[in-house]
Amino acid sequence: IGVGLVGFGLFFVLFGVLLYFDSVLLGFGNILFLAGLVFIIGFRRTFTFFFQRPKLKGTSFFFAGVLVVLLRWPLLGMLLEAYGFITLFRSFFPVAFGFLGSLTNIPVLSKV
Repeated sequence: IGVGLVGFGLFFVLFGVLLYFDSVLLGFGNILFLAGLVFIIGFRRTFTFFFQRPKLKGTSFFFAGVLVVLLRWPLLGMLLEAYGFITLFRSFFPVAFGFLGSLTNIPVLSKV
């Protein structure tokens, strides 16, 4: 259920951006994404992830962005969300890029 909610949330956010920052689609996508995250890792782990001391700046920007999108200022809200997302997941990016770099070691993909 959680992966489906996150997938639909990302779809609605992408669709909202493609339709010139439609605030209803962006808000619905944000809510689905957060609900999916809670379903995947649980309420307590989600709460502890977002409200760790070093991540409070990113959390405040992300949730302020969600609130601003829900108040019908989609462009400003998405900018705040993007900054908060980058700040929150800053430590995860090297791991993700390392994983993407290791995909060239797979025999079929290395030929492509």
